[in-house]
Amino acid sequence: MKRWKYRPEGSTWGDWGEDDQLGRLNLITPKKVLEGIAEVKEGLSFCLSLPLDLPGGNILNPRRLPPVLSPTGDENGWRFNFLTKTINPLFMDVASDDRVILTLQYSTQWDTLAHVGGLFDADGDGIPEPLYYNGFKAGSDVVGPQPDAGRDGCGHMSYAHKLGVENMAAKAIQGRAVMVDLEKHYGRDHKHVNHDDFRRVLEADDVVVEPGDMLLLHTGFTDEISKMNKKVDPARAHAMCAVLDGRDTRLLQWITDSQISALIADNYGVEAVPAKPGPENAEHPSLPIHNHCLFKLGLNLGEIWWLKDLALWLRDRKRSRFLLTAPPLRLPGAVGSPATPVATV
Repeated sequence: MKRWKYRPEGSTWGDWGEDDQLGRLNLITPKKVLEGIAEVKEGLSFCLSLPLDLPGGNILNPRRLPPVLSPTGDENGWRFNFLTKTINPLFMDVASDDRVILTLQYSTQWDTLAHVGGLFDADGDGIPEPLYYNGFKAGSDVVGPQPDAGRDGCGHMSYAHKLGVENMAAKAIQGRAVMVDLEKHYGRDHKHVNHDDFRRVLEADDVVVEPGDMLLLHTGFTDEISKMNKKVDPARAHAMCAVLDGRDTRLLQWITDSQISALIADNYGVEAVPAKPGPENAEHPSLPIHNHCLFKLGLNLGEIWWLKDLALWLRDRKRSRFLLTAPPLRLPGAVGSPATPVATV
């Protein structure tokens, strides 16, 4: 039985099949991979991830906490600086083995298509229901903790049976990417970038974005965060550097028309968080770009990436294109993931 009769206006639901879980990642074809490889001229690679213990604290998001490392162990003791001769006097090894409690979207990350959905009447019965991209259902396809789970949800299963991050990982995200250097033009003061602002940068830097390209936005945000040395200034956290203006419908339409395969930024949410106020007398998404990209278009978002070194290198050489390799963790059921992306130029 088909999950939906009607799809959101302007969405891509069903464009790659009723059961599609990749969305715009389908646009990363073998041809796009070869186009990315063709951009490699110097053989230089750039790590695009922050250390995963940054930003530090939980100022950016009170629910997201830094990773906690600890050793594994058993009845023979903790496996850290462990002398194996305690097991066998003839052994001469020193062993360390550890584990981590990790908030998956604390630092450099991917948003999956199960990260943000929306209320939509997909079956035409007049009652909007909670859905994710391509009509996958909250509560059955994406299962969450019960109401009595407690604030931390510990001990209560959550699992994305559909749209989980393992789909992105199996796709092995790699292809041509394009840098748009917003920091070069707008500095590091807080600015809502609308359609006209964005187009002005593309034209000034002769940046061409083609279908299937992954689009990266350099704003300088993670550089500012790094300078704070794990003590994030709450007054500046959401009031610095460029952010996309998600309430600008022309900008949303550009994202649709561009047919980019992923939208990535070095800032906290790609768009302004919180967004500008929406219409007073009509329901609207709190984060319009998240709604437009993840829910409607099936377009994954990358956030809090480290782009400074790459952006400056490209800026000096008047380049904007490169090969990007950026798979997430292959962790079944997860709705977000850390990433250690690599750009090769």
